[in-house]
Amino acid sequence: MPKQAKFHGGIHPPEAKVTGAFEIQTAPLLETYVVPLQQHIGAPCNVLVKKKDTVRRGQLIAEPGGFVSAGIHAPTSGTISAVTTCTGPAGASVPAVELTSDGDDTPDDTLTPMDDWQNSAPDDLKKRIADAGIVGMGGAAFPTHVKLSPPPAKPIDLLVINGVECEPCLTADHRLMLEDPDKVLTGTQIIARILGCKKVIIGIENNKPDAIELMQTKAEKLEMEVAPLKVRYPQGAEKQLIYAVSGRRVPTGGLPMDVGAVVQNVGTAAAVAEAVLDGKPLYERITTITGTPVVKPGNWRLRVGTPLEAALTLAKGVHNDPAKIIFGGPMMGLAVYSLDVPIIKSTSGILLLNSDETSEFTSGPCIGCGQCVDVCPMNIMPGTLSVQIENERFDLAEAWHAMDCIECGCCAYMCPTYRPLVHHLKRAKAEIVARRKAEQNK
Repeated sequence: MPKQAKFHGGIHPPEAKVTGAFEIQTAPLLETYVVPLQQHIGAPCNVLVKKKDTVRRGQLIAEPGGFVSAGIHAPTSGTISAVTTCTGPAGASVPAVELTSDGDDTPDDTLTPMDDWQNSAPDDLKKRIADAGIVGMGGAAFPTHVKLSPPPAKPIDLLVINGVECEPCLTADHRLMLEDPDKVLTGTQIIARILGCKKVIIGIENNKPDAIELMQTKAEKLEMEVAPLKVRYPQGAEKQLIYAVSGRRVPTGGLPMDVGAVVQNVGTAAAVAEAVLDGKPLYERITTITGTPVVKPGNWRLRVGTPLEAALTLAKGVHNDPAKIIFGGPMMGLAVYSLDVPIIKSTSGILLLNSDETSEFTSGPCIGCGQCVDVCPMNIMPGTLSVQIENERFDLAEAWHAMDCIECGCCAYMCPTYRPLVHHLKRAKAEIVARRKAEQNK
């Protein structure tokens, strides 16, 4: 491969990947699952079941609400005990289905294995991915079949598989590559067939040498390339990853398809293989449970709808009450405030922090030091944007490229006056999108 291109900015926060050597464990069946009906970016799902209905594991219980949407499947067999609401990871109340397990875990047979996928039409493979409810497993949860549907005017000649896992505390992708590399690579082949591209590069950071060695050995036989990458957050962000492995720079306001590339996470690739080879919908995922308060940190295969409290019980509970619980990693994860919040398709990690690992602070004014500019991987000016947003000048924020922010948190991590830069930019992006929609509806 060509010499690795270094993306602008980024940081190197202290690593705490203490679960990297711990094998994936499969969670036992629970008596009750609470399954949110919005687990993806895009249109919410339409519920298909009602109270007292019986369902099987993998049965579709909520259908996609549009093209940019993804169906929800039952995590086990049993009876629908309620069509209700629950608190989602973002803190809002979302529609949900409560499922009482019958203990049999009887599978649904709607999706059958596609034995001859190598000769299957790309559209048939893409339909299977959609029917299985697969979304991006790296955290964004964008419906995969949509990402694999670029317009004809933008042909794809490069598939990048993301095995970077640059969040400091997470190891789910690392363990997946070590324990099930063939599934990852088969899913990669299926994705490449759908896109019609032959160039495949798998990016993995250098802090996973065992995964790099194993994946290189197996990928070479399939004419795929493994790119060892420098450890620098956010190396796993798709625009930065594309640049690092190929030198292609996604333009401002553009998408990877604008430079002929598509990025998929290793977990997504494995889910694609399961959907095609086994007829298995996406109703479970690998999640890292870690943090100083956790008695037994590890990597677990959890079914969607598993309450946070039950997940922590698998890790033998906590030594002491944590000061903060985060779904995801410390850089881009979401703090949750209830033990009832359920695992969803995008829950890559559960991180618990002690009080000495968190801080309370009062935000100060911008002092113009420029540290946020130095580390911003998108080459925008978070400090200036933050002041514009505080003054509700969203027109200026849009002109100064607020929409290019990937919410990685590097700016807030470096800010000496503790300004809530990511929160400001999230607000600006929401305001800009709302204004654009209002203009379109005039």
